[in-house]
Amino acid sequence: MLQGPSHIYLGSPKLGVPKPATTKEDMNMKTQNSNIISVENLAETYPDGTKALEEISFNVHEGEFFGFLGPNGAGKSTTIKVLTTLLRKTSGKVSVAGYDLDKSPKEIRKVIGVLTQETTVDVDLTGKENLRLQGRLEQMHGAALENRVNELLRMVQLEEFENKEAGRYSGGMKKRLDLASALIHKPKLLFLDEPTTGLDPQSRASIWDYLEQLNKEEGITIFLTTQYLEEADRLCRQLCIIDHGKIVTSGSPTELKQAIGHDTITLSLKKPKDTSLKEKAKKILEGMQGIVEVSDSDGGIVVHAKNGDEIIADVVEALDRNNLRPASLNMSSPTLDDVFLHYTGRRIRAEELGRKTTEAFLM
Repeated sequence: MLQGPSHIYLGSPKLGVPKPATTKEDMNMKTQNSNIISVENLAETYPDGTKALEEISFNVHEGEFFGFLGPNGAGKSTTIKVLTTLLRKTSGKVSVAGYDLDKSPKEIRKVIGVLTQETTVDVDLTGKENLRLQGRLEQMHGAALENRVNELLRMVQLEEFENKEAGRYSGGMKKRLDLASALIHKPKLLFLDEPTTGLDPQSRASIWDYLEQLNKEEGITIFLTTQYLEEADRLCRQLCIIDHGKIVTSGSPTELKQAIGHDTITLSLKKPKDTSLKEKAKKILEGMQGIVEVSDSDGGIVVHAKNGDEIIADVVEALDRNNLRPASLNMSSPTLDDVFLHYTGRRIRAEELGRKTTEAFLM
């Protein structure tokens, strides 16, 4: 969990987009490299000798919805602190939005937004006043600021409550106001550190909708840490899993799930007592492309297949051609929870999601 200010507001929004490359060499580099975040051998060692990060490397493409997963204490928030210039790295090379982390931290702050797990709205101010204050901190003024405030209030559906003190908002409303505050200066890169922890399912789903809209419709790159695997599976196109300060695997949710196992199709036939039909079905299925293994189960057949969602129609068609009628048909796939267990040796349990740790700085 990040500590300190929720939103970074150094610099003017007019300087929020990096200057376009002016040389042919720069243009070629820009074309070849679409990474908005580039991390190479990043290490973070604390004064007491604790190695929070051990030379991790990864890239985030511009416009991507990127998930950074790991157990408590794995190094997630330490990584975000470094990338958002809140923590000086021990070693390694990092660039954010085309800027070198060591040489241009102020420029990085102008193009990023940060939303932490803890809501930091001013409870004595109204929703509109909170956004105006954040805008002024970002050196926004006049009509441009008012237009942006109104636009964001509409987006997070708080127009009706804009003149109500934020202290009287529900938890979900405060989180939506916090999200709007992080977006006031139109950042091109948004960092979210467990943004929906503690919210009820309805509020969490609402935040997911806003985040998908920001990524798909406005092209904002989003860097998300979360312990809700359903959240990562729905939102993220690419994932990294970190454990004990090391990247243990990366890829799309589909790739990671397929890498640890195959989809399972369980079926039963009409006339289940007719063993000859079952054996005939097994022989047909064993000869199909994409099926890895066929085995017996109580009263039915279990098929292990690659891309089960694509092959299931072929399974039904092949049986039907041979006058075999399935009485039931079910498919299950590996989950991100299975992936997480495979690579970290543990599952994320519900009690961990709301737990406050006294070592949050090392997360």
